Amino acid sequence: MRIRIKKLHPDAVVPRYAHYGDAAVDLVATTKWKDEKGNFCYGTGLAMEIPENHVGLLFPRSSVSKKDLRLCNSVGVIDAGYRGEVMLKFDKTGEIEDPSGEYSVGDRVGQLMLVPIPSIQFVEVVNLPNSDRGMGGFGSTGS
Repeated sequence: MRIRIKKLHPDAVVPRYAHYGDAAVDLVATTKWKDEKGNFCYGTGLAMEIPENHVGLLFPRSSVSKKDLRLCNSVGVIDAGYRGEVMLKFDKTGEIEDPSGEYSVGDRVGQLMLVPIPSIQFVEVVNLPNSDRGMGGFGSTGS
């Protein structure tokens, strides 16, 4: 699959898979700022054309466990019609004011996965068929 991508910043890095079979590509920060709530925002300097019937999902990298950060929206969603800059926003997980607990410009700050999406039509019904799980909710299948 070919994805059209546009560099919005001269230091933008076009994503590539690190290893054959990887599920996602790393995204590198070209800009960093704090928003009005003190969240750390990172621009990738990239805009792209997500193909129709696909979605781009933004995840934190595993290196976030070494930082004092958490991706604000857990998983970012880039719809096929979005053409703006790909950005990630993190909040602090603690009170630590250590700059090593943050990402810097030039760091790999997140990862992007492209996923096909089905076209779904919901059909309202009066009853649903029974299942083995039933109506068990949070923690109902064990810890």
